Amino acid sequence: MRHSDLRILLAEEFGAAYAASLAMDHCLSSLGSRTVEQALADGIPPKQVWYAVCEDFSVPEQRRFGVEKRSARRG
Repeated sequence: MRHSDLRILLAEEFGAAYAASLAMDHCLSSLGSRTVEQALADGIPPKQVWYAVCEDFSVPEQRRFGVEKRSARRG
């Protein structure tokens, strides 16, 4: 997963404005109380950051793959 993929997933799940705020402000306890931005800057892989966000916000398993992946899995 690339940084851009993470940003797409965040925007799809939370909306663009809230995703940007979340990335800057929400501390992820499983990543040492880093924000998304801090975690990425510290070299934590985007996939690991995404899963930490999903856990903190109880994103259902079926929505953790993004809109495009969900559509492909159904078809």
